[in-house]
Amino acid sequence: MSTAPNCRLYLITPPTLRDKFEDQLAAALDAGDVAALQLRLKDVPDTVVQKTIERLRPIVQSRGVAFLLNDRPDLAVKHGCDGAHVGQTDMPITQARKILGDLTLGVTCHNSLHLAMEAGEAGADYVAFGAFFPTATKEPPEMADIATLKSWAEIMEIPCVAIGGINAANCAPLVQAGAEFLAVVGAVWNHPQGPAEGVRAMLKAIAAATPG
Repeated sequence: MSTAPNCRLYLITPPTLRDKFEDQLAAALDAGDVAALQLRLKDVPDTVVQKTIERLRPIVQSRGVAFLLNDRPDLAVKHGCDGAHVGQTDMPITQARKILGDLTLGVTCHNSLHLAMEAGEAGADYVAFGAFFPTATKEPPEMADIATLKSWAEIMEIPCVAIGGINAANCAPLVQAGAEFLAVVGAVWNHPQGPAEGVRAMLKAIAAATPG
């Protein structure tokens, strides 16, 4: 079985940023090893995106965590982000790669090895498969199969991210299938004891699922 001994946590911001979100974010990042934070803001003006980046980016980058922006490679470059994540309908991958230069580019590939291979050929630094479980964050066009994740991890070197409804109770098969990153929203931000405890619970589950 393919394994991911260095599977890491990848946070995505909740659909609505709550009051004092900066404090919650700092607490979450200070709770343990987090690889990246993706700022996902939908249907808001560019000025709101800019102001939110200015609020959150220093908190994230000062802790050695990558700060990625959803959908907008142009704003990611303009406002000092570490990269961007694009979906299949957001922007051509080759265009996103050109805009970002050496910055990180992630691409949503749903349940398709073919889309993932195309993304890799176009310059993606990582590919994301999902949703693996039901999720209230967004409606996926299809559910992903763990076999897709496992196949990619076994044959390709480009890192893969698993996303969609992942929590501490269900993440073990994804870790064991070879996911290098687990992207989560509700498991952290909606944790009953707060985001910091949500991070700790996820990291504990990842460690328990990692052989050796």
